[in-house]
Amino acid sequence: MPTFGMTANGMTATDWFALLHPVVIILFVYPVVGATIRLGILARERRLDINPLPPTVGVEHTDHGRWVTLGVVVAVLIAMAATYARGDAAGSMGSGAALLLAGLGCLVSCLALWRVKGARLRAGFALICWLGLLTLGAQPSLWHLGRSPFDGGVWGSHYWSGVLLCGLLLFAMAAAPETLRSPRMRRLHVSAAFLTALLLAVQAISGSRDLLGMALGQ
Repeated sequence: MPTFGMTANGMTATDWFALLHPVVIILFVYPVVGATIRLGILARERRLDINPLPPTVGVEHTDHGRWVTLGVVVAVLIAMAATYARGDAAGSMGSGAALLLAGLGCLVSCLALWRVKGARLRAGFALICWLGLLTLGAQPSLWHLGRSPFDGGVWGSHYWSGVLLCGLLLFAMAAAPETLRSPRMRRLHVSAAFLTALLLAVQAISGSRDLLGMALGQ
């Protein structure tokens, strides 16, 4: 007989909510990443006069990158909320409310990057969002492998590679106008894009590992 909040297959409502994290990544983020990479290649071909394409290609590349950033930030916030709910179900409501407000602040800061124009405002909102994610991750109730670079577990942590990925995506989103104007920034953008692709692969591997570990633990 299942207990309250427990389905017949042994999964709680919190477990189902936690599944939204990989669902958002698999069904939304990774397909949009593929389109973003393709549009980035086309934008480069247009800039080098290799392929006569309309100027909207670069705009579409930027817009797709924004959706990737927002999708990853939302997925990370979902994962943090599910981890907190699972590990601190008996915790204080005040603590949960504070974390909820911090998560909303991260989301609002990410959305603000779509609107603000000034370089300082873009940098400020990107930094606020990323520092907010780091602050949320530093909470004792939010478990993850390792808490400093000197812990061996950090280098295999799904969480740490995820927040680094968020930082790179937020940087790319905040620096998009400068990337369009500066060859040096474009080279930096391409280098960061390679690291972003590597981190996306690491996320897929470490996320599958953690889900398998949870299944075997049950």
